[in-house]
Amino acid sequence: MSTPAELRAALADRLTESGVLTAREWESAARSVPRELFVGSYFAPIVGSVPTGYRPVREGEPGWLEGIYDDRTLVTQLDGRISPADTAGETVTGVPSSSSTLPSLVLRMWHQLDVGAGHRVLEVGTGTGYSTALGAHRLGDANLTSVEYDPVVGGNAARALKAAGFAPRLVIGDGLRGDPGQGQYDRLIATCSVRYIPLSWLHQVKPGGRILVTFSGWSYANALALLDVTGPGEATGRFLADLTSFMIARPHDRPPRPTLDLLPGEQRATLVDPAVLDRWTGGWVAQLAAPEALRMGVGAQQILWDLATGSQARTAPDPDGGWTVTQRGPAALWDRVERAVQSWQAAGEPHQDSFGITVSATGQRVWLGTEDGPGWDLPI
Repeated sequence: MSTPAELRAALADRLTESGVLTAREWESAARSVPRELFVGSYFAPIVGSVPTGYRPVREGEPGWLEGIYDDRTLVTQLDGRISPADTAGETVTGVPSSSSTLPSLVLRMWHQLDVGAGHRVLEVGTGTGYSTALGAHRLGDANLTSVEYDPVVGGNAARALKAAGFAPRLVIGDGLRGDPGQGQYDRLIATCSVRYIPLSWLHQVKPGGRILVTFSGWSYANALALLDVTGPGEATGRFLADLTSFMIARPHDRPPRPTLDLLPGEQRATLVDPAVLDRWTGGWVAQLAAPEALRMGVGAQQILWDLATGSQARTAPDPDGGWTVTQRGPAALWDRVERAVQSWQAAGEPHQDSFGITVSATGQRVWLGTEDGPGWDLPI
């Protein structure tokens, strides 16, 4: 049986060979930080179960340690309250609410943040504390502050960090409000996703500093962006090529929804294939066009539902080989999505790294190609 140190070294070797680890300082962190101290027990998804079921993998069980040093995300909490220790049976269902993100993604993001010696960094989303430990190893405890929304998760992370020999500043609170101590930072990295950039971040990161964050929404499409802060309350940036997704920050998550009743409406032929929404960037474009809508369905049968107005749009194949859409309510959801998708298709269906973002006092706008190209306002 391999030891934790051997498994850790093997993971670092794989990440170096694959090009994830390119900086000596981050390679040293990957080889030094014991992930098993931060994960403890975790949930393993049961392949093929509907809804997705999870099997608790408890500390010390056969395969537990090997799973920790797989390059994969490990779910550590369901529904904001259920941990592996809370499950009496062998399977449980629920929505993941905290996890230890796969090491390759965590380390790639730390590389992309481009931190240097002496930089002060604010991390939003402590989670298990593994990413925090990597940052503390590279920057030193005094240069890292990490904020966690969930007090139970944050308490577990604090104990793990202490056990691993790290002592960064930890805060329990709403990370979307930034650091309640009102510190000034050179960098901000978020391990949760947001619908828009919180204003507090733009004032806590110094002009010339950077923010690395994943944008998401109520349709759960994701896009990773690196922004340069150009002044108080202002920033500009580009989206990156990485297919990155994080759990949405709880204050930004979609509200509880009632039962959906599909109601009659106006029907017409669609101008785009609804299945384009199943593609990574296609779904992102649709979410930009209808940010208040939830998306359900798959392929030719898509459903959009705006909780605020009750507006609906649903697509279906028609016998002639095309598709129809039925829309109802004051927000013509499919019209918005259709126009956005057509603009994207006219540009050649580029990946997300062809999109950029401009943040100012008047709003936050995602654009395609250049700032004067097609664009969509984020739902601030």
